[in-house]
Amino acid sequence: MEGKIIKGIGGFYYIKTVDGIIECKARGKFRHQDIKPMVGDNVTIEVENGKGVIEEIHERSTELIRPTVANVTLAFVVFAIKNPELNFDLLNRFLVLCESNSIETIVCLNKVDLVNEEEKLQVKSKINDIGYEVLFINAKEGLGIETLKERMKDNVTVLCGPSGAGKSTLINTLTGREQMETGTVSDKVGRGKHTTRHSELIDISNGYIVDTPGFSNLDISFMEKDNLRYCFPEFEELNNSCKYRGCVHHKEPNCAVKKAVEEGKINKYRYEFYIRILEEIIEGGKYKW
Repeated sequence: MEGKIIKGIGGFYYIKTVDGIIECKARGKFRHQDIKPMVGDNVTIEVENGKGVIEEIHERSTELIRPTVANVTLAFVVFAIKNPELNFDLLNRFLVLCESNSIETIVCLNKVDLVNEEEKLQVKSKINDIGYEVLFINAKEGLGIETLKERMKDNVTVLCGPSGAGKSTLINTLTGREQMETGTVSDKVGRGKHTTRHSELIDISNGYIVDTPGFSNLDISFMEKDNLRYCFPEFEELNNSCKYRGCVHHKEPNCAVKKAVEEGKINKYRYEFYIRILEEIIEGGKYKW
């Protein structure tokens, strides 16, 4: 029987099949092969007396490592536009993470009632300029929810972003029921208290949505330095225009990307962010927010 992993807790995996949801364990062979089933995996299972065993994990089309989700086709990167203040450095890290897995990404800015129209347009323009669509939402009031549902059709959609951005509230609003516990922003540190304790796939809008925990540690040092430049959409047309093949747009002379930055065609802040991440990867360091 075939199905999809919709939740995994404590070594048990819950597989959605045509016969309903079946609790399964994974075969020991996966552990020996250093393969761990992931939420979103399409699997083949064997069922006996209502209990199942995962026999095969099908090939993954995409694989997010942090958060850990397989076969995602769309990412909503959810940030509060205020409370807590929008952290562009952290936003860029989530964008790089999604790009590294070739996942279509839309930035969703929550709590739009806390800013005026001019502030909204300034932020939207800044994000549009680096190649990303922006949707304004108010998860509590339901503003923008129908647009999100339309985009989710026929997709496996992941919500990612920091704690306190309103992801759990957004899940509640999208599903129309209390799926996840919601929390408040800590006054002391201005960050959200972690509320979601596991990843779960939810059937909605003729597709699936995955809720994932907020993160205080976004490590992208697993990436290869030669691949990082492909995670910046604004570099795409220039990646093969430099004098030296394999140019990583850092210290090489006659670099097309550096020239575009000097001419104002590429956002200087984004380029400086790229260099910081590149140096992090080279040094094998980890980023803590």
